[in-house]
Amino acid sequence: MNRDAWRDFPGAPSEGTHICAETEVPQAGVTSHDLDGFPLLLVASAEVLRAYVNACPHQYLPLDWRSSNILSADGETLRCSNHDAGFDACTGQGVDGLGQGCALDPVPVTVRDGWLVIG
Repeated sequence: MNRDAWRDFPGAPSEGTHICAETEVPQAGVTSHDLDGFPLLLVASAEVLRAYVNACPHQYLPLDWRSSNILSADGETLRCSNHDAGFDACTGQGVDGLGQGCALDPVPVTVRDGWLVIG
C-alpha cells in the first residue's frame, strides 16, 4: 500500500490544512468532509481516528454517494453505497465484493492547536 497515494488525487490538500475543530471530531462513526474538492472520510472508534480518501477504488465515487450509512453495525467494515465493495475500517484493505484486491487510500491526520489537520 502506498501511504502517500492520497497526494496524487486532484486537489489534495497540503499538510496542515484544517479539517474541523477538535471539538467536532466524531467519537465514533463516519463523517465525510469536502476540503475544496478533496473528498475525505473520517472513521472514528474508541481507539483511534482514521482518515481515507472518500473514493471507492472501483470507480472513484464517494463511498457515501448514495447513503451515509456505510459503516457496519460492529464498526469493522466500510461498505461502498454504490457497488457494495467492503473495506476493513481499521486498515482500508478490501475485504469482500468489488473491494477485494484493492484498498482505500489513507490520509494522515493529527490534532494541532485545537484543529484536526492533514499531516
